[in-house]
Amino acid sequence: MNPDNELGSFLMSRRARVTPVLAGVTTVGRRRVAGLRREEVAELAGVSVVYYTRLEQGRARHPSDAVLNALARVLRLDAVERTHLYDLAAGPRLAALEPSPRDVPVRDGIRRLVTAVGAVPAYVLSPAMDVLEANVLAHALLGAPIPAPGEQLNLARHVFLDAAARVLYPRWEDVSGQTVGFLRFTAGRRPDDARTARLVAELCLRSREFRILWAAQEVREKSYGTKSFRHPMVGDFDLAYETLALPGEEGRSLVVFTAPDARADTALRLLGSWAAPAPTST
Repeated sequence: MNPDNELGSFLMSRRARVTPVLAGVTTVGRRRVAGLRREEVAELAGVSVVYYTRLEQGRARHPSDAVLNALARVLRLDAVERTHLYDLAAGPRLAALEPSPRDVPVRDGIRRLVTAVGAVPAYVLSPAMDVLEANVLAHALLGAPIPAPGEQLNLARHVFLDAAARVLYPRWEDVSGQTVGFLRFTAGRRPDDARTARLVAELCLRSREFRILWAAQEVREKSYGTKSFRHPMVGDFDLAYETLALPGEEGRSLVVFTAPDARADTALRLLGSWAAPAPTST
């Protein structure tokens, strides 16, 4: 990631997406680009071409709220993209010595909560998508063994580098796009997070698909939705998920899956029976 020009890269990607017809711009003759030109965005947003060019080139910093609102309107940003735009414009704002959310222990109360939610999969996720705490059913669902001490499962690495993930997620393209979009969104919120930067660099190096998706500059916020699974033990089913921000846990969230139908409920019950520890004899 290049924090010095993330804002410019994002503006260029959104500008290329908006056609003149969509923006209400009259065109004459042939155009070399499908999206808007810099001068067209500047005129529609009510700023000078020089200033907008400086924004895209990373030579102008911290634009005003009025400018950001105008650009969001012209570029037709949705709510998540608008939030991301403001995050990028704010720039680095974390203390240099602030520990990464991955390195701060999960509170005992959160650990007990994740364990207590034993009938459904649940885990605590860091901004860099490290699974900081998970119950037995979550590990069984993901098909990953409970990690050894000092190790952590990372969902982004799991999606792009684990061959089993392409079988586990029959709609892998959707999952991979959501994963990259979520990383983009959280990277904008925490531009100084070294853990996220290292993860992005690793995945760009090791996965061509990740590089392509990362360059697209799409952002997503995974608050709730439905995910499809093709589990080797219990077959195909869909689960609904809710992502809940944890108060006092900077950037961390609790992800809980539930069964939206009888098929999924049966699959979770079978998965729970399979993952349950064998009783010990006395």
